Amino acid sequence: MAEFNNLYAHGFVRAAAASPRVHLADPASNARETIELMRKADKAGAALCVFPELGLSGYTLDDLHLQSALLAAVRDAIGKVKTASKSLAPVIMVGAPILVGGSVHGCAVVIHRGSILGVVPKTYLPNYREYYEKRQFAMSTDALVDRIELDGETVPFGTDLLFEASDLPNFVLGAEICEDVWAAIPPSTYAAMAGATVIANLSASNITIGKAAERDMLCASHSSRAACGYIYAAAGYGESTTDTAWDGQLAVYELGAKVAESARFADESALLLADIDVERIVQERARNGTFRDAARNHMRRLRHRRIAFRAAPELNAALPLVRKIDRYPYVPDDPAKLDQDCFEAYNIQVQGLRRRLEATGIRRAVIGISGGLDSTQALLVAAHAFDQMGRKRSDIIGVTMPGFATTEGTKSNAHALMKELGVDAREIDIKPMATQMLADLDHPFSKGKKVYDITFENVQAGLRTDYLFRLANKEGGLVVGTGDLSELALGWTTYGVGDHMSHYNVNASVAKTLVQHLIRWSARSGNYSEGAGKAMRAILAQKISPELIPAGKDGEIQSTEDTIGPYNLHDFFLHQTIRCGSSPSRIAFLAHAAWGDAKTGEWPANIEGKDRVAYALPEIIKWLEVFAKRFFITSQFKRSVAPNGPKITNGGSLSPRGDWRMPSDSSGAPWLEDIARLKAQLGLKG
Repeated sequence: MAEFNNLYAHGFVRAAAASPRVHLADPASNARETIELMRKADKAGAALCVFPELGLSGYTLDDLHLQSALLAAVRDAIGKVKTASKSLAPVIMVGAPILVGGSVHGCAVVIHRGSILGVVPKTYLPNYREYYEKRQFAMSTDALVDRIELDGETVPFGTDLLFEASDLPNFVLGAEICEDVWAAIPPSTYAAMAGATVIANLSASNITIGKAAERDMLCASHSSRAACGYIYAAAGYGESTTDTAWDGQLAVYELGAKVAESARFADESALLLADIDVERIVQERARNGTFRDAARNHMRRLRHRRIAFRAAPELNAALPLVRKIDRYPYVPDDPAKLDQDCFEAYNIQVQGLRRRLEATGIRRAVIGISGGLDSTQALLVAAHAFDQMGRKRSDIIGVTMPGFATTEGTKSNAHALMKELGVDAREIDIKPMATQMLADLDHPFSKGKKVYDITFENVQAGLRTDYLFRLANKEGGLVVGTGDLSELALGWTTYGVGDHMSHYNVNASVAKTLVQHLIRWSARSGNYSEGAGKAMRAILAQKISPELIPAGKDGEIQSTEDTIGPYNLHDFFLHQTIRCGSSPSRIAFLAHAAWGDAKTGEWPANIEGKDRVAYALPEIIKWLEVFAKRFFITSQFKRSVAPNGPKITNGGSLSPRGDWRMPSDSSGAPWLEDIARLKAQLGLKG
């Protein structure tokens, strides 16, 4: 259990960014501050600790960097840091001025367990605004050597150094210094293409109004383009304020997103911890052909020297994540971001349907309206598409088709919504035809027996879609699909002439957990009447149900989630599977971090009270096994012939023409075996 709860067992690396209180021109005191933070990083389980540019001397020394006494004191300070590192696990990256040949270079000194692994010099020296580094320092390209003597060791020197953990897969470290990331082509671009998954930026960077946002933009965008983790550590309190000020900004980025950041303007030493997902970085690169193409086109620049080290993480001890894992990968926690996502998703759906109608010249749309979430969203999209085209909403034919288990609540909600939207509302009772078909099939239900098997359910689902297609033939219409991404992932659709099929499916890439937020957004968007908004809110309050099996003696209606599991978890599993390529054991670890405690972390807007649920690890693994069987073994044949529909999120779609392609008869053995090993490891039965 301890190993399962250790982040290093699941492709993460804990990094620390440090900003010590600076003692100008006092390397011994700076070494003391540095060592104290190194020890804190080690105690926190970090594998890497990054310090600011010229941190052992102080950045704002100007010509003092050319003084022999100072340079000698810096070398002594490096020796002290090196000695202190012997008993510590993290790789230490400290900034220091070092005399190489006849020039002083600003360097990142990489130290681990009592040894200096290598020294990386700064490439680009600013000589504008308040910076005049070329007065004291040389560029990396000025160096004529690739090895130097430092603290009794001969160590590699150059910008072509990568540091690779031999016992932590995918943890490959590169370094650059401050101005390097401001360059048109940062040196770490080549390090990333050569295999570095984590880039450390040892920075000084004084603060002016708006500069923190500029750094944020540069680091986030670079981590996106270079497909890497990026650690930024800036100098803070203690640097000279003769003409500048310093905020000690610490931040960590991953694939374009900020993972963690510190408070700025602290007057004491600061340490920021963040967990970088190096497995996800490697997966992202594997999917990104452009990244590989760029590496091939710059192959001559990618000849780097790799220096191995053993990170030796403590896997037999629990070390949970410190980073936030989103419970809902398809639903942002931030209200403004959620509003923007709903706006974009809704308009993508509207544009997709509008374009299909215009391209085909079809004048009418036919939609089955159950009074549930998915058909409600499809109807809202159709109504707005017709508004944009200047067509009458009455050209939308909405059909509710009550069966053996349809409740009065859902039917009345369906009619209320159709009336408020002004569509052509119709009702077809499928029970007589379903009864006849069940009798033709000699089904026990036709003999008065309460047998509610898959045939009983699919006869109803199939008839509904059959009616829609025949009605579309009669009326010259296009059948708009309502099934969503989550249902398609789980195969929770009736194949062929069932809810699996349509002429165009606007919900094909919309996750179930997002649909309810889209409907809430529409209710307040101003695109529909207040009466329509009231009907939407009534629909949102209902339990998710296919309503194919009559309610039991207790009056409880059929629950989809009781049968196949909570969509909260299935959407989490789905995103980790198709977007991240994660193994089941890693998915279980992440799901437990996200869903294990309802009281921790952030929740999207409108999810309150009883809906703020938690799932214990055994329950997560139970439904993960259901997901793996349904996704990898039993359902691909349905996805292989899915109808057209617009892609909505970067979390992927399951269209065979787009994001997901796999054979319909593939084995699910590797995923199920991984789950079996996990259950054995955790002592779970079954």
